[in-house]
Amino acid sequence: MRRLLLSNDDGVHAPGLRALHDALLAHANIRVVAPDRDRSGASNSLTLSRPLSLTPLDNGFYSVDGTPADCVYLGVHGVWDEKPDLVISGINHGSNLGDDVLYSGTVAAAMEGRNLGMTAIAMSLCGERHFATAARVAGTLIGAADQLSLPPRTLLNVNVPDVPWEEIKGVKVTRLGYRGPAEKPLAVQDPRGRTRYWIAPVAANADDGDDTDFAAVEAGYVSITPLQTDLTRHPALNDVQEWLDVFA
Repeated sequence: MRRLLLSNDDGVHAPGLRALHDALLAHANIRVVAPDRDRSGASNSLTLSRPLSLTPLDNGFYSVDGTPADCVYLGVHGVWDEKPDLVISGINHGSNLGDDVLYSGTVAAAMEGRNLGMTAIAMSLCGERHFATAARVAGTLIGAADQLSLPPRTLLNVNVPDVPWEEIKGVKVTRLGYRGPAEKPLAVQDPRGRTRYWIAPVAANADDGDDTDFAAVEAGYVSITPLQTDLTRHPALNDVQEWLDVFA
């Protein structure tokens, strides 16, 4: 039976993680390694300034006092004699659409798995109610994972509408949309009269065309977007070279 490593960014006690675990038990041997607290927005950060604790919990999960990427790194190298076959991150409490993937700890955990040489999937529910729907989607995908062939350094970003299973319209393969510029931070006063700042909510969509992840979820479809870890803007290489040639 295949080996699955599960992680997330909402923390080891998050309902979405438990729902994912329970849905996949029939498909594989599972290990869960997740942050000891909510680490949403941690992106791909690793903890390099101190050692990490890998703590077994009563329910068989492992808790780490670090980031989602830390968890997958330790999960791959610390809880099995052999590497897992597949890394699944989620189920996130909220969407990871468009530009969200740049900040998402959920996507980062999957990306760390991909960087370590494994097939990886990031699972997000676009809300916080119907985790059973997202868990069922995950079970369906993992059941067919043996037939999945991806280019090197590619992972899947899956977003599930927050509706009952019966209301899911289907599945669409999508590209990432993107949002407009973020609003200004919100200034607040703490009890000592000092100014503190809340990061503003996400901005309105700037690109949510019919082939985007935004549009698919809005229409009631599960969105699956293949992501790559090569951020090079290849069409711009010649433009930059021509710019530099001016100074030669």
